[in-house]
Amino acid sequence: MQTFPSLKSCPRPFAIRRALRITVLAALSALAFVAPQLARTEDAPPSANEPRMLRDLAYVPDGHERQKLDLYLPAAPKGPLLVCIHGGGWRGGSKAHPPGLQLLAKGYSIASVEYRFSQDAIFPAQIEDCKAAIRWLRAHAKEYGFDGGRIGAIGDSAGGHLVALLAVTGQMRDFDVGSNLDQSSAIQCAIDLYGPSDFEAYDPALPTPMVQRENPDSVLSLLFGGTVSKKRELARKASPVAWVTKDAAPMLILQGTKDPLVPMEQSEMLAKKLKDAGAEVKLDIVEGAGHGGPEFGSPGRLKEIGDFLAAHLGG
Repeated sequence: MQTFPSLKSCPRPFAIRRALRITVLAALSALAFVAPQLARTEDAPPSANEPRMLRDLAYVPDGHERQKLDLYLPAAPKGPLLVCIHGGGWRGGSKAHPPGLQLLAKGYSIASVEYRFSQDAIFPAQIEDCKAAIRWLRAHAKEYGFDGGRIGAIGDSAGGHLVALLAVTGQMRDFDVGSNLDQSSAIQCAIDLYGPSDFEAYDPALPTPMVQRENPDSVLSLLFGGTVSKKRELARKASPVAWVTKDAAPMLILQGTKDPLVPMEQSEMLAKKLKDAGAEVKLDIVEGAGHGGPEFGSPGRLKEIGDFLAAHLGG
């Protein structure tokens, strides 16, 4: 099960850490499925008949230590690419153990992306890094063999927020900075698992201190370098709902009804905004589920995710 670093700056850390441990990356270990044996290229040359893993590829030249990704390639890479973006309150988490590795057997390549945390740099550093990773991957698609025209993304919690932001800003260049600017940072589809979508709409009276928008020690305030009321423009810029157009990438949103960190209304607002704009979206409300948990790894949900990827990326 994935764990997160201690968030000592947040009140009531034990309850918060316990909630964060139950993430979709743990639930999707059913989808993480039984990972195939992977040959690490740093250990030995891989056989032509087995998948391989490339660790810590820098997608920003001479960049920050977190501006790296791990790339998992099937034995004969020529199919689509699924990009995994982990959660952790924009302050923790890891690119290790991404979900979806069984998709290697279906010809998918998997990229697991690390990005700068809010203690390294405040927003928009996180989405700038994710876009830089997409551009780097597309620039190196021919080298590694996957199809740079078929890139999807999946993320949970903070990762879900970044995936949603990728989906709604694919035709815009506002967050494209750095290298490989001749490449597009657009994705072809997105799976957003209970990611925040409208920071200004967060109820300031939420009982969980970690996500109280006016608590200066909350993960939201740490992301923006101040409370939402003091960083309103930045909070609006970080909100996927603010960027929605009909050109947004198709999106599957999964959200629990008892999520203590990301209110259900956050996903409902994003889905409505996408639908009203004429974009393709499906919202799956998971009854009784919290912020992650086994409900998200049920056979039905895994089939839903697999079908969505197949419909938009093929195999």
